Amino acid sequence: MIKVAQAGDVIEFKKGLRGVVQKVNENSVIVDLTIMQNYKDLELEPLTVVNHKKYKILAEHA
Repeated sequence: MIKVAQAGDVIEFKKGLRGVVQKVNENSVIVDLTIMQNYKDLELEPLTVVNHKKYKILAEHA
């Protein structure tokens, strides 16, 4: 069974992208990418959707 992230958790996906989970959906999470130091250099949208199967939890929100 897949461990599902919760709001506030920090996750990593797609070879090094990191973000904070903002909302948990049935099959995915909405992630805020603006915590990355190089966020502006990457020219990404501030929020993205990541499937539960495609990320790793780095830090759980206490």
